[in-house]
Amino acid sequence: MAQVELNTYADQDGHLDVQKLTCAQLAGTFQEDADYLAAWYSGWYNGLAKKHMVNVTRAKALQHEVIVYCKANPGKKVIEAIDVVFKQYRTENNIKLKK
Repeated sequence: MAQVELNTYADQDGHLDVQKLTCAQLAGTFQEDADYLAAWYSGWYNGLAKKHMVNVTRAKALQHEVIVYCKANPGKKVIEAIDVVFKQYRTENNIKLKK
């Protein structure tokens, strides 16, 4: 599959609906675009959780796992892949979410 720029998936106004982006689309972008998008998602999720710090090593490792998952599951949405990878990480590391 040929790689394309991330903005290929934007609407006519240049907006990208990150909740609709598929794993196939993420896997089909250039690495720097995938890295950029992963950083954006990280900020989005951390903002929702009201967290103001990032563990760079862990973030890079989880980003890699999301991309690996996406390559194996191209029909899934990226937000679904993130959910699967993060839940697996929390289970493996006995991390409980605060309610």
